[in-house]
Amino acid sequence: MDDVRASSAWVASHSSHVVVDSSGIEKVAETIDTIPKVNWDFEGIHYFDNGPLTVQYLFVLDALNFCFWPDKDLNYDNLAAGLKAALQNDKSVFDVDRLQKYTGPELRELLKWPRPLPLEDERVRLLHEVGFELERSFDGKASNLVESCGKSAVKLVALVTRHFPGFRDHSVYKGHQVFLYKRAQIFAADLWGAFGGQGYGEFYDIGSITIMADYIVPAVLRQLGVLKYSATLASTIEANSQIDAGSEEEVELRACSIYAVEKMKELISMKSGKQVLSIELDLWLWSFGIQCPALQHHRTLSIYY
Repeated sequence: MDDVRASSAWVASHSSHVVVDSSGIEKVAETIDTIPKVNWDFEGIHYFDNGPLTVQYLFVLDALNFCFWPDKDLNYDNLAAGLKAALQNDKSVFDVDRLQKYTGPELRELLKWPRPLPLEDERVRLLHEVGFELERSFDGKASNLVESCGKSAVKLVALVTRHFPGFRDHSVYKGHQVFLYKRAQIFAADLWGAFGGQGYGEFYDIGSITIMADYIVPAVLRQLGVLKYSATLASTIEANSQIDAGSEEEVELRACSIYAVEKMKELISMKSGKQVLSIELDLWLWSFGIQCPALQHHRTLSIYY
Protein backbone atom coordinates (compact mmCIF):
# COMPACT_ATOMS: atom_id res chain seq x y z
CA MET A 1 0.00 0.00 0.00
CA ASP A 2 3.04 2.25 0.08
CA ASP A 3 2.59 2.68 -3.67
CA VAL A 4 -1.00 3.83 -3.15
CA ARG A 5 0.00 6.36 -0.50
CA ALA A 6 3.07 7.65 -2.32
CA SER A 7 1.45 8.00 -5.73
CA SER A 8 -1.64 9.66 -4.24
CA ALA A 9 0.57 12.14 -2.40
CA TRP A 10 2.38 12.88 -5.67
CA VAL A 11 -0.92 13.61 -7.40
CA ALA A 12 -2.04 15.86 -4.53
CA SER A 13 1.17 17.89 -4.80
CA HIS A 14 0.83 18.30 -8.59
CA SER A 15 -2.95 18.56 -8.98
CA SER A 16 -4.52 21.12 -11.29
CA HIS A 17 -8.23 20.68 -10.54
CA VAL A 18 -8.51 19.47 -6.92
CA VAL A 19 -6.91 21.07 -3.87
CA VAL A 20 -6.50 19.39 -0.48
CA ASP A 21 -7.24 22.06 2.13
CA SER A 22 -5.05 21.49 5.20
CA SER A 23 -7.16 23.82 7.33
CA GLY A 24 -10.24 21.84 6.33
CA ILE A 25 -8.57 18.62 7.46
CA GLU A 26 -7.65 20.24 10.78
CA LYS A 27 -11.22 21.43 11.35
CA VAL A 28 -12.63 17.96 10.76
CA ALA A 29 -9.99 16.40 13.03
CA GLU A 30 -10.77 18.92 15.76
CA THR A 31 -14.44 17.96 15.79
CA ILE A 32 -13.80 14.21 16.04
CA ASP A 33 -12.76 12.64 19.33
CA THR A 34 -13.27 9.09 18.13
CA ILE A 35 -14.32 7.72 14.78
CA PRO A 36 -18.04 6.94 14.90
CA LYS A 37 -18.30 3.16 14.67
CA VAL A 38 -20.23 1.87 11.68
CA ASN A 39 -21.04 -1.83 11.76
CA TRP A 40 -19.83 -3.58 8.62
CA ASP A 41 -23.23 -5.21 8.03
CA PHE A 42 -25.27 -2.35 9.38
CA GLU A 43 -28.35 -3.15 7.29
CA GLY A 44 -28.13 -6.95 7.25
CA ILE A 45 -27.58 -7.00 3.50
CA HIS A 46 -24.60 -9.38 3.37
CA TYR A 47 -24.36 -13.15 3.39
CA PHE A 48 -22.38 -14.56 6.31
CA ASP A 49 -21.89 -18.13 7.49
CA ASN A 50 -18.45 -17.71 9.11
CA GLY A 51 -16.84 -20.01 6.53
CA PRO A 52 -15.35 -20.33 3.03
CA LEU A 53 -18.67 -19.68 1.32
CA THR A 54 -18.70 -16.19 2.83
CA VAL A 55 -15.27 -15.55 1.33
CA GLN A 56 -16.50 -16.72 -2.08
CA TYR A 57 -19.54 -14.45 -1.75
CA LEU A 58 -17.42 -11.43 -0.82
CA PHE A 59 -15.00 -11.96 -3.70
CA VAL A 60 -17.85 -12.17 -6.21
CA LEU A 61 -19.48 -9.15 -4.60
CA ASP A 62 -16.31 -7.07 -4.84
CA ALA A 63 -15.69 -8.18 -8.41
CA LEU A 64 -19.06 -6.61 -9.30
CA ASN A 65 -18.99 -3.65 -6.91
CA PHE A 66 -18.71 -0.69 -9.27
CA CYS A 67 -20.61 1.95 -11.22
CA PHE A 68 -24.24 1.84 -10.11
CA TRP A 69 -25.17 5.45 -10.83
CA PRO A 70 -26.25 5.11 -14.51
CA ASP A 71 -29.33 3.30 -13.17
CA LYS A 72 -30.85 5.71 -10.65
CA ASP A 73 -32.62 2.90 -8.80
CA LEU A 74 -29.62 0.58 -8.50
CA ASN A 75 -27.19 0.75 -5.59
CA TYR A 76 -24.72 -1.32 -3.63
CA ASP A 77 -27.45 -2.69 -1.35
CA ASN A 78 -29.24 -4.19 -4.36
CA LEU A 79 -26.06 -6.00 -5.37
CA ALA A 80 -25.10 -7.24 -1.91
CA ALA A 81 -28.61 -8.34 -0.95
CA GLY A 82 -29.33 -9.81 -4.38
CA LEU A 83 -26.21 -11.98 -4.29
CA LYS A 84 -27.00 -12.97 -0.70
CA ALA A 85 -30.50 -14.11 -1.65
CA ALA A 86 -29.17 -16.02 -4.66
CA LEU A 87 -26.65 -17.85 -2.49
CA GLN A 88 -29.21 -18.65 0.19
CA ASN A 89 -31.40 -20.13 -2.51
CA ASP A 90 -28.61 -22.16 -4.17
CA LYS A 91 -25.28 -22.80 -2.44
CA SER A 92 -23.60 -23.66 -5.77
CA VAL A 93 -24.42 -20.34 -7.44
CA PHE A 94 -20.82 -19.07 -7.09
CA ASP A 95 -19.06 -22.31 -7.99
CA VAL A 96 -16.31 -21.50 -10.48
CA ASP A 97 -17.76 -23.53 -13.33
CA ARG A 98 -20.93 -21.48 -13.09
CA LEU A 99 -19.10 -18.17 -12.69
CA GLN A 100 -17.36 -18.81 -16.01
CA LYS A 101 -20.65 -19.22 -17.89
CA TYR A 102 -23.00 -16.50 -16.67
CA THR A 103 -24.59 -14.27 -19.28
CA GLY A 104 -25.94 -10.77 -18.75
CA PRO A 105 -29.58 -11.90 -18.54
CA GLU A 106 -28.59 -14.66 -16.10
CA LEU A 107 -26.79 -12.16 -13.87
CA ARG A 108 -29.90 -9.96 -13.93
CA GLU A 109 -31.99 -12.97 -12.94
CA LEU A 110 -29.57 -13.73 -10.13
CA LEU A 111 -30.05 -10.20 -8.77
CA LYS A 112 -33.76 -10.06 -9.62
CA TRP A 113 -33.04 -6.86 -11.56
CA PRO A 114 -35.64 -5.99 -14.22
CA ARG A 115 -33.39 -4.42 -16.88
CA PRO A 116 -29.79 -4.43 -18.12
CA LEU A 117 -27.19 -3.52 -15.51
CA PRO A 118 -24.78 -0.62 -16.04
CA LEU A 119 -21.64 -1.94 -17.76
CA GLU A 120 -23.30 -5.34 -17.82
CA ASP A 121 -20.88 -6.86 -20.32
CA GLU A 122 -17.96 -5.85 -18.12
CA ARG A 123 -19.61 -7.34 -15.04
CA VAL A 124 -20.09 -10.64 -16.86
CA ARG A 125 -16.51 -10.55 -18.12
CA LEU A 126 -15.23 -10.06 -14.60
CA LEU A 127 -17.32 -12.95 -13.28
CA HIS A 128 -15.77 -15.16 -15.96
CA GLU A 129 -12.30 -13.90 -15.03
CA VAL A 130 -12.86 -14.65 -11.34
CA GLY A 131 -14.17 -18.14 -12.08
CA PHE A 132 -11.34 -18.97 -14.48
CA GLU A 133 -8.48 -17.76 -12.30
CA LEU A 134 -9.86 -19.19 -9.06
CA GLU A 135 -10.11 -22.56 -10.81
CA ARG A 136 -6.66 -22.29 -12.37
CA SER A 137 -4.69 -21.05 -9.37
CA PHE A 138 -6.70 -21.55 -6.17
CA ASP A 139 -8.57 -24.85 -6.57
CA GLY A 140 -11.76 -22.92 -7.26
CA LYS A 141 -12.00 -21.24 -3.86
CA ALA A 142 -11.48 -17.63 -2.86
CA SER A 143 -10.78 -18.92 0.66
CA ASN A 144 -7.58 -20.52 -0.69
CA LEU A 145 -6.60 -17.16 -2.14
CA VAL A 146 -7.05 -15.58 1.29
CA GLU A 147 -5.24 -18.35 3.13
CA SER A 148 -2.24 -17.99 0.81
CA CYS A 149 -1.67 -14.38 1.91
CA GLY A 150 -0.36 -15.37 5.36
CA LYS A 151 -2.72 -13.02 7.24
CA SER A 152 -1.32 -10.00 5.39
CA ALA A 153 -3.82 -7.57 3.88
CA VAL A 154 -1.02 -6.04 1.82
CA LYS A 155 -0.07 -9.42 0.38
CA LEU A 156 -3.74 -10.18 -0.31
CA VAL A 157 -4.14 -6.98 -2.33
CA ALA A 158 -0.95 -7.84 -4.22
CA LEU A 159 -2.19 -11.37 -4.96
CA VAL A 160 -5.59 -10.15 -6.12
CA THR A 161 -4.13 -7.53 -8.44
CA ARG A 162 -1.53 -9.97 -9.76
CA HIS A 163 -3.97 -12.76 -10.59
CA PHE A 164 -7.11 -10.80 -11.54
CA PRO A 165 -6.61 -8.01 -14.12
CA GLY A 166 -10.07 -6.62 -13.41
CA PHE A 167 -8.81 -5.46 -9.99
CA ARG A 168 -5.75 -3.59 -11.36
CA ASP A 169 -6.99 -0.13 -10.58
CA HIS A 170 -4.18 2.19 -11.63
CA SER A 171 -3.68 5.12 -13.97
CA VAL A 172 -0.98 7.25 -15.54
CA TYR A 173 -1.11 10.85 -14.36
CA LYS A 174 1.23 13.49 -15.80
CA GLY A 175 3.66 10.73 -16.71
CA HIS A 176 3.56 9.04 -13.30
CA GLN A 177 1.97 5.70 -12.41
CA VAL A 178 -0.79 6.10 -9.82
CA PHE A 179 -2.08 3.14 -7.82
CA LEU A 180 -5.56 3.29 -6.27
CA TYR A 181 -6.72 -0.35 -5.91
CA LYS A 182 -10.20 0.37 -4.57
CA ARG A 183 -11.86 -3.02 -5.12
CA ALA A 184 -8.81 -5.08 -4.16
CA GLN A 185 -8.52 -3.17 -0.90
CA ILE A 186 -12.23 -3.35 -0.19
CA PHE A 187 -12.06 -7.14 -0.43
CA ALA A 188 -9.53 -7.15 2.42
CA ALA A 189 -11.64 -4.61 4.31
CA ASP A 190 -14.82 -6.63 3.80
CA LEU A 191 -13.14 -9.78 5.10
CA TRP A 192 -11.87 -7.91 8.15
CA GLY A 193 -15.30 -6.42 8.80
CA ALA A 194 -17.32 -9.57 8.14
CA PHE A 195 -15.16 -11.87 10.24
CA GLY A 196 -14.50 -9.31 12.98
CA GLY A 197 -10.75 -9.42 12.44
CA GLN A 198 -10.66 -13.17 13.09
CA GLY A 199 -10.35 -16.27 10.90
CA TYR A 200 -10.44 -15.30 7.25
CA GLY A 201 -10.56 -11.65 8.35
CA GLU A 202 -7.44 -11.69 10.51
CA PHE A 203 -4.71 -9.43 9.11
CA TYR A 204 -1.75 -8.27 11.16
CA ASP A 205 -1.30 -5.25 8.87
CA ILE A 206 -4.91 -4.11 8.42
CA GLY A 207 -3.70 -0.60 9.27
CA SER A 208 -1.88 -0.52 5.94
CA ILE A 209 -5.13 -0.42 3.95
CA THR A 210 -6.10 3.06 2.72
CA ILE A 211 -9.56 4.38 2.11
CA MET A 212 -11.37 3.04 -0.94
CA ALA A 213 -11.52 5.96 -3.37
CA ASP A 214 -14.95 5.96 -5.03
CA TYR A 215 -17.66 8.41 -6.05
CA ILE A 216 -19.03 9.15 -2.58
CA VAL A 217 -15.92 9.89 -0.54
CA PRO A 218 -14.66 12.84 -2.66
CA ALA A 219 -18.13 14.40 -2.55
CA VAL A 220 -18.29 14.05 1.24
CA LEU A 221 -14.78 15.48 1.63
CA ARG A 222 -15.78 18.44 -0.50
CA GLN A 223 -18.85 19.03 1.64
CA LEU A 224 -16.66 18.88 4.76
CA GLY A 225 -14.32 21.51 3.29
CA VAL A 226 -11.41 19.11 2.92
CA LEU A 227 -11.34 19.13 -0.89
CA LYS A 228 -11.81 22.17 -3.10
CA TYR A 229 -12.52 21.94 -6.83
CA SER A 230 -11.66 24.24 -9.68
CA ALA A 231 -14.62 26.17 -11.08
CA THR A 232 -14.56 24.06 -14.24
CA LEU A 233 -14.57 20.76 -12.36
CA ALA A 234 -17.27 21.95 -9.98
CA SER A 235 -19.53 23.00 -12.86
CA THR A 236 -18.94 19.68 -14.64
CA ILE A 237 -20.02 17.72 -11.56
CA GLU A 238 -22.98 19.99 -10.83
CA ALA A 239 -24.17 19.58 -14.43
CA ASN A 240 -23.99 15.77 -14.04
CA SER A 241 -21.63 15.68 -17.02
CA GLN A 242 -19.38 12.65 -17.37
CA ILE A 243 -15.67 12.80 -16.57
CA ASP A 244 -13.47 10.41 -18.52
CA ALA A 245 -11.83 7.51 -16.72
CA GLY A 246 -8.11 8.16 -16.39
CA SER A 247 -8.45 11.89 -17.02
CA GLU A 248 -6.53 14.33 -14.80
CA GLU A 249 -9.75 15.38 -13.07
CA GLU A 250 -10.82 11.83 -12.30
CA VAL A 251 -7.44 10.71 -10.99
CA GLU A 252 -7.14 13.84 -8.85
CA LEU A 253 -10.57 13.35 -7.29
CA ARG A 254 -9.66 9.87 -6.14
CA ALA A 255 -5.97 10.29 -5.29
CA CYS A 256 -6.52 13.54 -3.40
CA SER A 257 -9.23 11.81 -1.37
CA ILE A 258 -6.78 9.10 -0.32
CA TYR A 259 -4.09 11.65 0.55
CA ALA A 260 -6.50 13.87 2.49
CA VAL A 261 -7.92 11.04 4.58
CA GLU A 262 -4.42 9.74 5.37
CA LYS A 263 -3.59 13.20 6.73
CA MET A 264 -6.87 13.29 8.62
CA LYS A 265 -6.12 9.89 10.12
CA GLU A 266 -2.72 11.08 11.32
CA LEU A 267 -4.21 14.12 13.06
CA ILE A 268 -7.01 12.15 14.71
CA SER A 269 -4.55 9.50 15.87
CA MET A 270 -2.28 12.14 17.40
CA LYS A 271 -5.21 13.83 19.11
CA SER A 272 -6.73 10.65 20.51
CA GLY A 273 -3.51 8.80 21.21
CA LYS A 274 -5.03 5.73 19.59
CA GLN A 275 -4.53 4.01 16.27
CA VAL A 276 -7.15 5.03 13.74
CA LEU A 277 -7.77 2.76 10.77
CA SER A 278 -8.42 4.13 7.30
CA ILE A 279 -11.10 1.43 7.00
CA GLU A 280 -12.98 3.00 9.92
CA LEU A 281 -12.73 6.46 8.39
CA ASP A 282 -13.82 5.12 5.02
CA LEU A 283 -16.92 3.42 6.47
CA TRP A 284 -17.83 6.58 8.35
CA LEU A 285 -17.40 8.86 5.31
CA TRP A 286 -19.24 6.46 3.02
CA SER A 287 -22.19 5.99 5.41
CA PHE A 288 -22.31 9.77 5.88
CA GLY A 289 -22.47 10.22 2.12
CA ILE A 290 -25.17 7.67 1.33
CA GLN A 291 -27.42 9.31 3.91
CA CYS A 292 -27.25 12.56 1.89
CA PRO A 293 -29.24 11.83 -1.28
CA ALA A 294 -28.73 15.38 -2.54
CA LEU A 295 -24.94 14.97 -2.50
CA GLN A 296 -23.59 15.36 -6.04
CA HIS A 297 -20.74 13.07 -7.02
CA HIS A 298 -18.61 12.91 -10.14
CA ARG A 299 -19.76 10.59 -12.92
CA THR A 300 -17.24 8.30 -14.54
CA LEU A 301 -17.95 5.02 -16.29
CA SER A 302 -15.41 2.71 -14.69
CA ILE A 303 -15.08 -0.89 -13.58
CA TYR A 304 -12.84 0.11 -10.70
CA TYR A 305 -15.33 1.81 -8.37
